[in-house]
Amino acid sequence: MESPIKNILVFLEANETSMDAVRYAVMLSKFHQAKLWAIFVVDMKALQDLLRARIFIKTEEMEYEHDLEEDGRRYLNYAAEIAREKGMDVTPLLIKGIVHREVVKKVRELGINLLVIGELKESMSRRDAFYDESQQVFQRSPCPVLVVKGSPELERLFESF
Repeated sequence: MESPIKNILVFLEANETSMDAVRYAVMLSKFHQAKLWAIFVVDMKALQDLLRARIFIKTEEMEYEHDLEEDGRRYLNYAAEIAREKGMDVTPLLIKGIVHREVVKKVRELGINLLVIGELKESMSRRDAFYDESQQVFQRSPCPVLVVKGSPELERLFESF
């Protein structure tokens, strides 16, 4: 029987839970012989909000944007290393925009069958959940979403895979 999972997208943020998501996505991609993409979105809305609130001046915004792009490249490169370790390729996507909108847009454009994300943070209120981009990606995804919870078992599984 042929696998229904052909295209997997892993959503990266600048945290360790994203790397857990990458490890699991690599295993799934290899098992299902699916194409794997990794996406990191530079949050332009957050940058504009900081500028509007006068927390940043324009030059500081540009410097911070550059720093976020560099973080994105580092995480995407690390995702590629993890994939290579298991003989897999990952196509990196570094995009600027409103995070959840860009992820949902890529899910549709690429015909993604499965979106893999890291563990969701516990929200203290509805307002927190509304501003949490991972939560927004989870809720708005037009395809199934797999939330990966990191654990020592995940590490053992990945190492033995």
